[in-house]
Amino acid sequence: MLLDAGVDVRVADLPQIESTAGRFMLKQMALVAELEAGFISDRTKAALAAAKRRGKKLGGFRAGAKLTAKARQKGADANAEAAAARAADLAPVIAELQASGATSLRAIASALNDRGIPTARGSNWFAASVRDVLARI
Repeated sequence: MLLDAGVDVRVADLPQIESTAGRFMLKQMALVAELEAGFISDRTKAALAAAKRRGKKLGGFRAGAKLTAKARQKGADANAEAAAARAADLAPVIAELQASGATSLRAIASALNDRGIPTARGSNWFAASVRDVLARI
């Protein structure tokens, strides 16, 4: 699309190449990328076909097992228990933040991030994640 629009191109890796030469280089890079994508696709299809010929089961449920309703419930209960424990651990910190003036969900999330306290999954806090923890406290 850039080429069709007639945009002058500057290649970051080759800052001296501009205008016509830049467009040529961009076309060549796009062609090489398209070729490599085709090679990757071909190799992947060949590898999957070879694995299938060897008897390897492809796709989901590789073990062939399906969880029962009881097993799913047990997993959900374990997740809920872990979330409740994490919320209980965070309760004193959140209470301290609220007492110091952080009353909105965003303010609490920002303060938790500033203190370097990660979420249970190790990511940053957002208002929604603070809301979920407060609902468990």
